[in-house]
Amino acid sequence: MDNSHGRTGYAYFLIFTVMTQILFLEEVHEVLEQRLNAAGYDCVKDYECSAVDLTKRYGTISGMVLRSRLILSHEILSALPQLKWIARSGSGLENIDLTAAKELNIAVFSSPEGNCDAVGEHVIGMLLTLMNRLHLANLEVKSGYWHREANRGHELNGKTIGIIGYGHMGSSLARKLLGFDMRILAFDKYKTIEKTEPAIQVGMEEIFRDADIVSLHLPLSDETIGFANDDFFARFRKSIYFVNTARGKHLKTSSLQHALDAGKVLGACLDVLEFESRTLESMQDESEVFAQIKADQRVLLTPHVAGWTHESYFKLSQVLADKIINTFGDNQRL
Repeated sequence: MDNSHGRTGYAYFLIFTVMTQILFLEEVHEVLEQRLNAAGYDCVKDYECSAVDLTKRYGTISGMVLRSRLILSHEILSALPQLKWIARSGSGLENIDLTAAKELNIAVFSSPEGNCDAVGEHVIGMLLTLMNRLHLANLEVKSGYWHREANRGHELNGKTIGIIGYGHMGSSLARKLLGFDMRILAFDKYKTIEKTEPAIQVGMEEIFRDADIVSLHLPLSDETIGFANDDFFARFRKSIYFVNTARGKHLKTSSLQHALDAGKVLGACLDVLEFESRTLESMQDESEVFAQIKADQRVLLTPHVAGWTHESYFKLSQVLADKIINTFGDNQRL
């Protein structure tokens, strides 16, 4: 009996299976895997996979899910000829060679819509804590001290904030600040801000002149590394509160310490640090300037968690699932 048709069908099944295999390089909320499985994709996980392993062991994957552990260079992407898309859980894409991805016709998805609310709330929480000395007053009262005058705070009401970078994160912060009766200025070199937005689009000169508070929401690139440096802080007319929840390398930490010592910066809220590891799981540098920043009561620190709430953890994956399935379809329908 001629069973060539059966062999052909079996071969097609094998090719189909390989062509739709998705590799998860880092842990994300399970809803993404569940939805991709339901759509007919074959999901595999390898959280220890190195860049070399990626090209040697997974050369036939069609999709990839990651956060920030690996750098996807032109060389790596070129070695994955069947790769159709990359899904980055989060907002920043600095670990992916976007020029190579475009050249190789690889779609790149991120999910800033999933954690922009978390970032906006975190910025406000840090500012309220720092400006009202809540972190210090709490420890004093618990230690038996009752210092009312020393813990007199400052209100957000009536202040001018300069938001630098007006993507999902910056615009989310602006919307959440509306209830504080603040003047909201925004600078974005590459975007025209709609008049319906709560922020007024201005140049950097207006922010240097008018801002009481400055919050960075920039992508990381050669252009923005070291953006907040000595010259940046020196140009402010007023003494400011400084916030960075974007990327640690936007800030020269030594420049911030100089500005604090000179009175140019009244206080700083840092969720990201120049010294954090690529995986965001640890610190790489215990330098003298970092020791100074840690000891300074005018500086509030959190461990890169502004966009990392219980709610955003789910939403980051839900957003990616929507984008992938809307773009590449449901394999069960093929």
